[in-house]
Amino acid sequence: MSILIDEKTRVIVQGITGRDGSFHAGTMLSDGTKVVAGITPGKGGQSVEGIPVYNSIGECTGEHGVDATVIFVPANFASGAIKEAVDAEIPLIICITEGIPVLDMVEIYYLVREKGLKLIGPNCPGVISPGKCKIGIMPARIHKPGGIGVISRSGTLTYEVVYNLTKNGLGQSTCIGVGGDPVIGSNFIDLLAQFARDNDTEGVVIIGEIGGEDEEAAAEYIKQNITKPVVAFISGRTAPPGKRMGHAGAIISGGKGTPEAKIRAFNEAGVRVADKPDDIPGIMKQLMADR
Repeated sequence: MSILIDEKTRVIVQGITGRDGSFHAGTMLSDGTKVVAGITPGKGGQSVEGIPVYNSIGECTGEHGVDATVIFVPANFASGAIKEAVDAEIPLIICITEGIPVLDMVEIYYLVREKGLKLIGPNCPGVISPGKCKIGIMPARIHKPGGIGVISRSGTLTYEVVYNLTKNGLGQSTCIGVGGDPVIGSNFIDLLAQFARDNDTEGVVIIGEIGGEDEEAAAEYIKQNITKPVVAFISGRTAPPGKRMGHAGAIISGGKGTPEAKIRAFNEAGVRVADKPDDIPGIMKQLMADR
């Protein structure tokens, strides 16, 4: 199995006629994703990579069943694109766009929750269930079907961890980049709960970074609720004091959000924390063997 997406997931691409939208729509298609349509206002009737383009989601859903949407819309218009998807009650909304204003995202966060929908991102690489479906910009070639779930705040670091998992024979059930902005649609706890219910996910890797308190909250949740092996990695441990990381969410305030606090929280929850990304496969194999 997998969480969020599978081989039956029907996907639309908002912003499909733009540079990024058209390129990644093509790669998603070639990686086996069922991309059924694209949305760009004013470009209805065109096609991209053989994918029909509509002016609005309303037009599209009259012709196609839709399970998920991925948003490649510029930041100035991305909040509107998310709201359009929410109004259409698309179950899974994945926003790749970064730079959406925080106040817009606060409003969207509650709109999504009220409707019972799922939002991944913004400022994320997307979601992939290897061999089944890819929604976003992750390179499918480094992934392998298997039993390890991956949840990450970092985009490129996710690829390094997945590469090392695959190289060491540990395939992945679903890999999710939650996004690096201060306000995101889904956090570690939301996704840990789903992995806990997935019978085919044998273990979970969490990739965190400095800033915020999501990792500390995840550690407490794991301690109380998760029985599957969990391995964590925290990036930014060598960041000089006072220096800001690239992600808008990587902000340390009032002594909270430090790497030391996150590592301590995971250790207290019984979660092994890897010193380097390439240590993760060995730790996971050991934990799985010890079960």
